[in-house]
Amino acid sequence: MKIIILGAGQVGSTAAQQLSREQDNDVTVVDTQDDVLRELQDRLDIRTVCGNAAHPAVLEAAGGDGADLIVALTSSDEVNMVACQVAWALFRTRTKIARIRAADYQKRVELFGQGGLPIDVIISPEQLVTDYLVRLVQHPGALQVLDFADGRVRLVGMRAVQGGQLVGHQLRELREHMPQAEVRVAAIYREGQSILPEGGTVIADRDEVFFVAARDAIGAMARELRTAEAPIRRVVIAGAGNIGFRLAGALENIAQVKLIERNPARARRAAETLRRTLVLSGDAASEDLLLEENIDDADVFVAVTNAEEANILSAMLAKDLGAHRVMALVNKPSYAKLIEGGKIDVAISPQTITIGALLAHVRHGDVVRVHSLRRGAAEAFEAVVHDDARSSPVVGRRLDQIELPEGTTIGAIARGTEVLMARHDRVIEAGDHVILFLTDRRHVDAVVRLFGSTPGQH
Repeated sequence: MKIIILGAGQVGSTAAQQLSREQDNDVTVVDTQDDVLRELQDRLDIRTVCGNAAHPAVLEAAGGDGADLIVALTSSDEVNMVACQVAWALFRTRTKIARIRAADYQKRVELFGQGGLPIDVIISPEQLVTDYLVRLVQHPGALQVLDFADGRVRLVGMRAVQGGQLVGHQLRELREHMPQAEVRVAAIYREGQSILPEGGTVIADRDEVFFVAARDAIGAMARELRTAEAPIRRVVIAGAGNIGFRLAGALENIAQVKLIERNPARARRAAETLRRTLVLSGDAASEDLLLEENIDDADVFVAVTNAEEANILSAMLAKDLGAHRVMALVNKPSYAKLIEGGKIDVAISPQTITIGALLAHVRHGDVVRVHSLRRGAAEAFEAVVHDDARSSPVVGRRLDQIELPEGTTIGAIARGTEVLMARHDRVIEAGDHVILFLTDRRHVDAVVRLFGSTPGQH
């Protein structure tokens, strides 16, 4: 697939890195900063073009006349929209994805409908991160909570803690503890290394366990891995930017929310718009302010300012002062890997969250949802099986008859309105949505070919 990525910022660079590693992808990146492009080209197998992403001549130089996909990820909504318009008008580019940040554009759906701007998919990293944070707040103790099958199935990552009913016990005992629950362990990481989840596997303290579960079974499974935690009641958010403002609005009806913003004008706007959130003008990294606001009573502290160093410092301070659980928005994946699991419970990477939304529209075959995990090293996705038993290597076969690449686990199957947890004797049918976990994303192409359509059929 010939892909043009517009914008070499953090999201664009991550997209280029992920997409260029997959087979049959020819990636070109466009940006106005030549030094950024040189650095990117030095470490990735890509082409680069320096120039304004919305200019016809620049898009033509990037290979617009033969591109299958345009991904507009510049920092300007207007440049992204115009670039998609130019790509369609001049080159009839088949698929056009644009990052749109401004809520005013997003809520005016008529702009992007038939007869409007020719954009096939709109991606809002801020909204994706907000939704992700809301799920984390709703599930105390979770490191990741990801939706599949229209939200009926969730993949949850959780760190096992001594005191959980399954900690120190074999995985096969889960069935005795939860005989009716729809749950399957998809992967276990111990000290950063993947362990195959088998019946005899003993869950150890500090293991990172990924499990697939129906939504109503997540709480019971959490108690298997950790001691019981009370529902979230008090949330403190640092930063009233796009993410912090949206997060406060999403949580203020289910929890007591305090929003701290150091910019007085932005704090005033948030206070005038949010109905139940207490907005404070001040520095979230101020020990005096946090103590004054009883941070030791906070169930969750979330730092989502535009400065990742400030997020890290304020989250660590909040933890030291007694906040039960702290999260920090961190743009550099290397930072996130270093800090998560110490004083900071969860490090949120916008690029990792956003890349999954992109990959679902780039993958060959019928992949409807993709989530990048563990800083891009692992992946979970939902694939639709279309072929019949004569042309498909999986239709009509039991799960234990399917040869999966090493490190690949089938977690669940969504069939119509029914959700079926994976069992060795479960048979794949045409039309099934199969949810898979890959500890090594280098096997993605092989798995997509296995579950996708026969070449040329779809």
